[in-house]
Amino acid sequence: MRIMALDIGEKRVGVAISDPRENVASPVTVLPAAEVRANGRSFRRVIEDWEPELLLSGLPFTLAGEEGPQAHRIREFAQVVSENTGLPVEFADERLSSTEAKRFLREKGLSEKEMRGKVDMIAASIFLQAWLDARHQEPSA
Repeated sequence: MRIMALDIGEKRVGVAISDPRENVASPVTVLPAAEVRANGRSFRRVIEDWEPELLLSGLPFTLAGEEGPQAHRIREFAQVVSENTGLPVEFADERLSSTEAKRFLREKGLSEKEMRGKVDMIAASIFLQAWLDARHQEPSA
């Protein structure tokens, strides 16, 4: 099953996708948040191209493991996207994924300006990969 991760920000949404076997997460694109929320043409095209069966939204937890102040807004946004697409949504801890994404891009030699727009999709792929890895470690029922 393909899983699509959404790193929901105020202005942009980073999108990443898993392979059908749920082993590898790959960054896909970054779209305007308003476009994703409204189920706009560019977002519908991404959904049609990748045919995910599940949405995974990053949820900002504090370092103490509690839901951060943006969590309510992100839960509401993700629910709207779920209803618009007809896809179920789950949530994953996205703590430090943006920091890790920036470090990764810096190591690749990108400037702050060049990173803009890439961080969100890399962050989505980071928390999607962590979520996939955790699922593979769970004992089978």
